[in-house]
This record gives sequence, structure tokens and C-alpha cells, in this order.
Amino acid sequence: MAYLFTSESVSEGHPDKIADQISDTLLDNFLAFDEESKVACETLVTTGQVVLAGEVRSNTYIDVQDIARNVINDIGYTKGVYKFSGDSCGVISLIHEQSQDINQGVDRDSKEEQGAGDQGMMFGYATTETENYMPLALDISHKMLIELAKLRREGKEITYLRPDAKSQVTIEYSDDNTPLHIKAIVLSTQHDDFDTDDEKMLSKIKKDILEILMPRVIAQFPEKVQQLFKEDITYHINPTGKFVIGGPHGDAGLTGRKIIVDTYGGKGAHGGGAFSGKDPSKVDRSAAYASRHIAKNLVAAGVANEVLVQVSYAIGVAEPTSISVDTYNSSNVDLTNGEIAEKVSKIFDMRPAAIEKRLKLRNPIYRETAAYGHMGKEPRTVTKIFESPYSGKVKREVELFTWEKLDYVDQIKEAFKLN
Repeated sequence: MAYLFTSESVSEGHPDKIADQISDTLLDNFLAFDEESKVACETLVTTGQVVLAGEVRSNTYIDVQDIARNVINDIGYTKGVYKFSGDSCGVISLIHEQSQDINQGVDRDSKEEQGAGDQGMMFGYATTETENYMPLALDISHKMLIELAKLRREGKEITYLRPDAKSQVTIEYSDDNTPLHIKAIVLSTQHDDFDTDDEKMLSKIKKDILEILMPRVIAQFPEKVQQLFKEDITYHINPTGKFVIGGPHGDAGLTGRKIIVDTYGGKGAHGGGAFSGKDPSKVDRSAAYASRHIAKNLVAAGVANEVLVQVSYAIGVAEPTSISVDTYNSSNVDLTNGEIAEKVSKIFDMRPAAIEKRLKLRNPIYRETAAYGHMGKEPRTVTKIFESPYSGKVKREVELFTWEKLDYVDQIKEAFKLN
């Protein structure tokens, strides 16, 4: 019997994502001037206020208030009418030094034996469902909001958009897990109060979403996915009606409150640890990236059509306490899940220091992860410039989304004797 599956995404202007982007931009600035910085930074945003908290150990000093304001302005909160603006909001910093009790469990005389920054379990997932090995419902949800933000910034075809937005996609699947068609799409977008007639205003928004946004989104997908966008899709566009009050004025935002949006949209599993604001010694982040890297390369190599990788750690201990693999009965090799996991543990060194080195995680690469998902994006090299009134200016060329690289496919094929 066919079944339904749903995933959601949120825009860069969603309150929780504002918080994530501030936390990760602070992290980037610390790493840009001191790559050994230990950072765990949390952000709260609400009407006219930003609160920064957490623990940092670093040899540099940055202007955290100025950085937070710049992020808010970059996202698009630049007008007083939003009740939240980078130029006018208050910014309170409660950041203090990292606990020595935690630090002594992480640092070692030998970098390779660096202990895990915390206990816990992390997951990585990949599927052949899309070209970027991500779940389809989440991929569509992300792309809708990325394109909506482009329309907002262009300010030509749709002129009334504000930064806050959410999307949701429901797909009907066959018994063999093949997508049959898109059942429902939900899109809520914040907007200017551009008409005194609320019904007329909502009608205009629905028309623009269906006739301007959706064709641009659909065109990004291959033909097999485009065919899933059939005429009988149920669209819920701003289903509550008016959505003028939004952003931190409508809801408070917190770092780490969109962990399912950040990963796989409810597919696979999640260990519960958030990513943003944490340097890579925190395995919540680094091991989740490494697990995605493993899962994606396993699927790309043809080991299975769907893979979930779990890894777990004890705080202060370098070697993981476990590595497991689930192929959801989609394996293309004559091995058990346990045997596949044993081979994986020999191919990939999952000690925290090895993960940091393999994926180049001690670079300022995190602002780009903090909206529209940490997984499924195209790896690329960019040049970044960081300025500090205390440390001057640095220019860094860095690789983004290294965990998305298919650089272990040949090695996996050899290990699993795949052509």
C-alpha cells in the first residue's frame, strides 16, 4: 500500500536560523584568526534583542556585537517596521571562557589522540532518491526557500517579500519506496502589508507563488522529478492568512532548534545534537559530517541504495565506542550490515582529530552551513576575508562542504570488490 512522507525547511530569515547563522559566523571569525579556537556559542533573538552566550577558548578577540549586527543585516532585517534590525537591535554578550574540566578531556600532547568533545551518537544518511543523495521531500523544501530568497533579493517579480518563511512537502511513495507524486506543498512567507483587503492580498501572494516561484523551482530538477509535480497537488499558501508579523518579533529564535531541517528532514535518524556555534572538536558536529561523508560515498560506490551510518563516542576518548551501518535491505553486496560496518571502520579513521584533518574542519567554513541544510550542498572553494579591530585582516581560501565530496568511491569499490 502506498504511503506518505513529509519534510519541511525554514528560510534564512526564520528566527531559529538567524540564531544559527550568528553563532556560526562568530565561530568562523574565531577560527579565521585562531584555528585552534574552542567555541560553543549560543544565540537568542527576540523583538529588538540578541543575546549571545556560551564558552570560548581562543587566542584572538573579536567584536561579537558588530558581527551579529552584520549577519542580521545580510539576512535582510534592515527596516524598523520589522521590529528587528541589525542597526537598531540590542546585542548582549554573555560569552565566557571554556571550562578547564571539559578542555582537559579534549586536548592531548599528541593531536592525533585528541579526545571527543562530548559523548553521544551521530548519524549520516544517503539515498539514491536524488542526484545529491538527499531525501527528495527535504531537497524540494530547501530549494523552494532558496529560490524565494533570491526573488526577495531581486525585488523585481515579487516586491513585497520579507525574510521569514517556511516550506513543507509531502510525497506519496509506492511499497518499493519509489516516489509516485507530490501530494501536498505548504509555503508560508512573511510579507509587507501591501493591501487593505486581506483576501485580495492573499490571492496575490498565492498567484505569485504558483506562477513565479514554483516554475523556477521545478526547472531545477531532472525530468523524473519534474513529472512528480502533477496538477492535483494540494497547495497551502500562507494557510493562516495574513503573515506580516514574523521574524524574531513574531517568535523568539534559538541556536540549534532546527536539527531535522539541518540534516535529513526526518529520514534516517538523528542523535539529537545540534551543529551551529560548535567548533569541530565537538563530535556532535564533526562526526555527523563524517557519517554523512561515509554514507554518501557508500551509496555512490553502489554498496547500497540507501545507507544510515551511526557512530558514538565517550567524552575525552579518541576512538569511537561504536560504528554501525543500516542498508534498509537495499544492499548490493553479499555482506551483512555488521560486515559492511567492519569494512567502513577500516577505511575511515573516525577519531576526532582524523575527522578534522580529513574534512578540513578547522577552517572558517560554517556560515554557509547555517541555512538550508548542512547536507546535500555542492562542495566548492571560496575566498573569504575577515576583519577585526583587534587582529587586523585575514584572507582565507577554504573548501566548503568537504563532507559532500565523493572522494572515497574508488577506495570503497576496491574494498567491496565492486566494478
